[in-house]
Order: sequence, then structure tokens, then C-alpha cells
Amino acid sequence: MEKLLWCSLVMIGFSQAFAQKDMSKTAFVFPKESANSYVSLEAQSKKTLKAFTVCLHIFTELSTTRSFSIFSYATKNSPNEILIFWSKDRGYAFGVGGPEVLFKASEIPEVPTHICASWESATGIAELWVDGKPKVRKILQKGYTVGTDASIILGQEQDSYGGGFDANQSLVGDIGDVNMWDIVLSPEQINTVCVGGTLDPSVLNWQALKYKVQGDVFIKPQLWP
Repeated sequence: MEKLLWCSLVMIGFSQAFAQKDMSKTAFVFPKESANSYVSLEAQSKKTLKAFTVCLHIFTELSTTRSFSIFSYATKNSPNEILIFWSKDRGYAFGVGGPEVLFKASEIPEVPTHICASWESATGIAELWVDGKPKVRKILQKGYTVGTDASIILGQEQDSYGGGFDANQSLVGDIGDVNMWDIVLSPEQINTVCVGGTLDPSVLNWQALKYKVQGDVFIKPQLWP
């Protein structure tokens, strides 16, 4: 009986553990609207952040239909510690520590789209790049420090730490090449990443990604070069 219990606990532990995998040339596919399908990511670095850059590919036809989450990074103090969110009829909302700035856009084209968002505490400058082209810079949360022990979610927006999902904010489509650095990448580096180059990400590394899948999310070959 004790041996059976031990085996059960080991199996539960494995089911709750983060897998680590080279995700090159693949993508997470979210085929339908849902409040319980998502991917959790584990950061390589556990330190607080005074600067960061997040880059990823997204492929969806939702942008003219409704709003949805692109990248959700929550801490126990703030469910929107870092948020990249498509706001229908408005554009890309980019949040740090709760407050947000808006980068105006009418739609996300129905083709694979590369997005990079960066921020630094020293100046508060926030940048957004779409397919290697910059939007006008904004200022956000100058002097702030992004917290650690993060819950990082793809496919849903967190209204509480690790939860509070709303199907009407879920992603339907593909997402891949998710990388994150603890610095602001230069324009030259952004363009290198946009065309498929690698720059040794320090926080999230798509080529050595630690993740857990929940619900109807599938790993398939990516649909972009």
C-alpha cells in the first residue's frame, strides 16, 4: 500500500512538473475559444527586472473580432506585472506593473506577425516593434522594478496570479518563438531576432523552453519561415 501511494505521488509530481524542450520550428496552437486552455512558462532567471524585451510570433484572425491576450506575466502583487494585449479597435496595450500604454493599430494582419515589446526602468521608455518596424515610443512606470516569482501564461490574461481567465480574452491561433531578455534589445538586435536570429535569451528561451500545457493546446510545426 505504501509503495502504491509513493508511486502515485511520483506520477502526480511528474504531471505537475515543467517539461523542457527545444521548441525550434514549432508553435503552440490554440484552436478554439476557452477559459481553461493555456500554456504556463517557467522563467530561467528568478531575479527582479529593471529592463526587459519580449519577442514572439503570433498568427490569428481574431483582431477585428475581439480583444485577446498575447503575453501575460503576473506576480503575487500584480496580475498585470507585464501584459501585451490586443485591444480591438484600439491597438496593442502594453502594461508594466498595472498601468498601460497604447500603441495604435487598426488590426493584426491575418498572416504570421512578429512582435517585440521592451521597457526600461531608468527612463520609463516603452517600445513596440511589429515585423521589425517600430511604433512611436511611450513612457511607462519610470523607476519601477518588475517583480519575481512570476506566473507566465500564453493564451489567457491573468486577472489573478495564475488564474482569473476569461474565454472572451483568450487567444485563438498560433504563438511561437517566445523569447525574453533582461535588457532592452537595440534596433539592430530586434531586426536580427525578427528574421530568425538568436541572441541567447536570459529569461525565456524558445530553444530550451520550460512549459506546461493545460487543456486543448497543441504543438505543431510553425507556419512561418
